[in-house]
Amino acid sequence: MNLPQSSRLQFTTDLNISRLLNGMWQVSGAHGRINPTSAIQAMFQYVDAGFTTWDLADHYGPAEDFIGEFRRQLIATRGQEALANIQAFTKWVPRPTKMTKKLVEENINISLRRMAVECLDLMQFHWWEYRDKNYLDALKYMAELQTEGKIKHLALTNFDTEHLQIITEAGIKIVSNQVQFSLVDRRPEVKMIQFCQEHDIQLLTYGTVCGGFLSEKYVGVSEPRGSELATVSLRKYKNMIDGWGGWQLFQELLSVLKTIADKHSVSIPNIALRYILDKPTVAGAIVGARLGIAEHLEDNARVFSFTLDTEDCDRIDAISSKSRNLYQLIGDCGDEYRR
Repeated sequence: MNLPQSSRLQFTTDLNISRLLNGMWQVSGAHGRINPTSAIQAMFQYVDAGFTTWDLADHYGPAEDFIGEFRRQLIATRGQEALANIQAFTKWVPRPTKMTKKLVEENINISLRRMAVECLDLMQFHWWEYRDKNYLDALKYMAELQTEGKIKHLALTNFDTEHLQIITEAGIKIVSNQVQFSLVDRRPEVKMIQFCQEHDIQLLTYGTVCGGFLSEKYVGVSEPRGSELATVSLRKYKNMIDGWGGWQLFQELLSVLKTIADKHSVSIPNIALRYILDKPTVAGAIVGARLGIAEHLEDNARVFSFTLDTEDCDRIDAISSKSRNLYQLIGDCGDEYRR
């Protein structure tokens, strides 16, 4: 499988990434059991297909350990130089408390050990409680560790525009913010994108296929409930669909997407991903990787095989115009985690 050059982005001066990132939330335990041996084998398949960039976190079960083991096996089978072809973006999600340099460094060191790296490519920081201002101290100490060579780049996950601005004005260089962004959740378009454009910050998006709801599987089917929502992703994004406009409007969206997908000889997830990847400041979209269970490599590659035209976008936007305003209902990016 040869992905075109458009599938990659010069994210920073020293990191060239896949615009579809392999999301490792699915190995956290909330999506069924993952076999470690099968998972590592699948990681080789992803990288060989051109999907070389991984998104993970300290609390995604064994995700950081998988990266470490994958790196060891990659060195053993292909040599040290093969490591230059992969990127692993982790997160630190601490419990809000007083932050000291020692505490921050201890946690960064844990990720370094687990991932078997000397320097983290990207540390994406999440903070649960804005009223606790210790997040600024945490970021200040991470910036010091960046200077010391333990972190290449600092980033955020699920910060709203107001607090992204506070951090930026504090003199902390942030290269990206990871936010939910999809045809259902378009809140980043309200404030986030403009701020990121003005401050040279990029977006990494998740939930872009709504946990699989934005796919042929759900075209024309009755509304799923209860046990049919078998994973935490399905429950999460079904709630988002309900807030956005409900199942009937979602079926209208799927119908339009199916027509557009057929026109381009691709799939509904391809259309959903392409639409968001085309938005300003979006560096990449994270697609969940159920390692060793379900792979969609060939289908995902088709995201880079076509271009949406004005008519396609207008038809999608016409459906969006009928939906509720999630920004008014929920708040800015990430506010659903801080209620």
